[in-house]
Amino acid sequence: MSEQIKELAMPGLTTTDKLRMLLDITRKISQSLDLQEVLNLVMDTLDSLIPYDAAGIFVVKCDEGKVAEGEEPCVFQAEAVRGYDIDELSHLHLKIGEGLLGQVARTAQPVNSPDVRKEPLYINARSETRSEMLAPIISNTEVIGVFDLESDELNAYSGDDLEVLVLLASQVAIIIEKVMLHEQLIEKKRLEGQLEVARQVQLELLPAKDPQLAGYDISAYNFPTEEVSGDYYDWVKIFDDQIGLVIADVSGKGVPAALLMAFLRASLRAATHIGYSPHVSMAKVNYLLWESIERNQFVTAFYGILDVTNRTLSYTNAGHNPPLLLTADGKHQFIERGSLPLGMFKDTRYHEYYQTIEPGEMLVLYTDGVTEAQNPKGEEYGRDRLARAVTINRSLNARDLIAALHKEVIDWTDGLGATDDVTFFVIKALEEA
Repeated sequence: MSEQIKELAMPGLTTTDKLRMLLDITRKISQSLDLQEVLNLVMDTLDSLIPYDAAGIFVVKCDEGKVAEGEEPCVFQAEAVRGYDIDELSHLHLKIGEGLLGQVARTAQPVNSPDVRKEPLYINARSETRSEMLAPIISNTEVIGVFDLESDELNAYSGDDLEVLVLLASQVAIIIEKVMLHEQLIEKKRLEGQLEVARQVQLELLPAKDPQLAGYDISAYNFPTEEVSGDYYDWVKIFDDQIGLVIADVSGKGVPAALLMAFLRASLRAATHIGYSPHVSMAKVNYLLWESIERNQFVTAFYGILDVTNRTLSYTNAGHNPPLLLTADGKHQFIERGSLPLGMFKDTRYHEYYQTIEPGEMLVLYTDGVTEAQNPKGEEYGRDRLARAVTINRSLNARDLIAALHKEVIDWTDGLGATDDVTFFVIKALEEA
């Protein structure tokens, strides 16, 4: 503050008195973490520091995702006001750059107007106002609000008053920032708690153990990239010699994908228990998803019924990655048969296919997080590397094979891991003794 200050606007108050009052206000507002309480406390004590007839703290609110193209996404919101007609304020909707408020927000410079009637930018929110003083509330070089004082008297505020207001605005900015950080921390902890609950629920939806079928070694595992996964696998016992098995990949990530995965699980399990064949089950689930999800959402899924007696997998592929079949003599092929993903179109037709899995053969199902994993050069892991890794590790049991394949992906990405969820489902037909 200027050294020339000898006396301030209020009679009898020295510079020391006023600075002491400013310090007292700062001390009081720093004790609360309730933003509304802080701002109201500032307004209630401000009059003892600088007299006013109307005052307000206006915070900049931006919503860039919900405005028409070309419109200003940021407007002022009155957080604490005194002396204004609330109805009139609610109709102003001032944007950045509009009025003296907007000028201060845009330039980050304070304004002291001795006669607002001579200000071309002035927007009349109160007919009695003759002079006005405004200071930006700045946090980390960004204007987050404006402190506004108005008086019914001409030339009511001095340059010293403006300096005091600027100092108070800087203290308010610190408090607002502290409150916002506190609120963000609370929200972060709340979301983390919800995600942990969602993760536990999702883990409960996955099979607790691998299926046990005579003549087969079967295992599956999901490696999520976030707290919750959009990948899904499941198996359901139909008869003693039959199981239904599924692997799927929901578009998107996080909680929305996990919720859609849970819906898919319930729908497919219901279709399996009713006894629908794979292609009928897929058609039923496709229609349910088409009715229920957004048009930009979809699910790729492979669903089959493995019959131990005749060593045949009857299956339907809804836009999922082609399964990898490794024969007993070490040859491999990707089975390129299927239809469109689930939920894209109302009446998509799905076909049923049959694949025998003889002793010594193996079928590997996977999600695209595997093949699309990139190394530091941006090269994808790809299907050829997957086939090579399966061939090299074919002697391992199903569970250990999955661990080896996942390690291959981790090594390929130089330890960073895939950017999308990774899931494997391995079906090995055991050699006859």
